[in-house]
Amino acid sequence: MVKVRVDSILVRTFPGIYLSTREVEVDVRQSRNLDEQVAKLRTSISYTLENLKDNPIIRAFRDFYWKIGIDPTKIRPSSEALVRRILSGSSIPMINNVVDAGNLASIETLIPIGLYDLDKIVGELVLRYSRHGEEFIDITGRIRKIQPNTIVLADDIGLIHIFPHRDSMRTMIEWNTRRVLIIACGVENVPNSLVDYAVDRVVHYLEIL
Repeated sequence: MVKVRVDSILVRTFPGIYLSTREVEVDVRQSRNLDEQVAKLRTSISYTLENLKDNPIIRAFRDFYWKIGIDPTKIRPSSEALVRRILSGSSIPMINNVVDAGNLASIETLIPIGLYDLDKIVGELVLRYSRHGEEFIDITGRIRKIQPNTIVLADDIGLIHIFPHRDSMRTMIEWNTRRVLIIACGVENVPNSLVDYAVDRVVHYLEIL
């Protein structure tokens, strides 16, 4: 089992950070009923584009973004970006059943969720501040030089995630992925129970997609 640790400096600086994790075996394929599930979620959403920013969970993530120097009106929390697509009448892109399950769970719970190929993770995972000179290859293949003191998720050989909105190419879900690590992210004023529930919902959607 992969261990995920939050560095003690981050714990002191942002005591509300909470990670909920689950390891699952998967059969990666095209989703069978993504549009149907999106339609169900759309009918269950009680807020609008205009008042979404006032939702307490969305507000908590926006406040966290401001604290770490990100303008959430320009780079939105991933869960908010997905919900905005639904509220604007769009669907979400069909990637594969694993990524789609994560997106559906994120829309439902408003919790950002990361999905990682377990067999490409080396050693312990640590949520920490970045170090001088570290680089990150995002899922498009773009190499990004990371500013020091950026919050990152890293294993023993490098960065796999820029917290809490950008995943790496190295651990992305591919058609030959067989084991997946689910990580749901919570911050101050987001109940840990909701973060745990978000992971449960990923597993639920994996079973029906």
